Amino acid sequence: MTHRFMGHNEQMTTPIPLLVFAGSTRAQSWNRQLAGAVADIAAAEGAQVTRLELADFDVPLYNADLEATGTPADVVRLKEIFHAHPAWLICSPEYNGSYTALLKNTIDWVSSPVKGDPLWASGSKPFAGKVVGLLSASPGALGGLRSLSHLTPLLMNLQCWVAPRQFALAKAHEAFDPDGQLSVEASRTQAHAVVEQVLWAARQFQR
Repeated sequence: MTHRFMGHNEQMTTPIPLLVFAGSTRAQSWNRQLAGAVADIAAAEGAQVTRLELADFDVPLYNADLEATGTPADVVRLKEIFHAHPAWLICSPEYNGSYTALLKNTIDWVSSPVKGDPLWASGSKPFAGKVVGLLSASPGALGGLRSLSHLTPLLMNLQCWVAPRQFALAKAHEAFDPDGQLSVEASRTQAHAVVEQVLWAARQFQR
């Protein structure tokens, strides 16, 4: 069998599979809008972008007794999706100074081992080694920044590599144009910097 190794230039042009999602299912969520905007930025940078909507998955509140009757099919789907993407961008709303119950519940389910399953017996499998960029949006002056300060150690505990560069979008109700894109150049620049760092790190990890 012949093995082919990619050169430096080819590695740089190979599209990185990138998962983009928000920790909200609200129809008019600022963080879902931000996820759309950064997904477009990442696609323009050559990433192979997958937009994930958590509303599309039937995931109950985590309960070990419920799990003992069988891991829900949509949880397994999420495990597969998370595992298939080496890089993620998460847009996290801020509720009471932290991330949402929806996001925590999703992570709790996806990180829970499936006993006796040869693929998912390890709870860390969908998370370990993933490069994760964190962003947030809020109508407030801090832009949801406190949610990121709580989410970072949670993801690091799951063996993710969390990008040092993060972006909190303040006054989110004024931040988007009619097409859903960031209307202020400084915001676009900061969001782009997060995307760029995540894609750069994901390429380094694939060497």
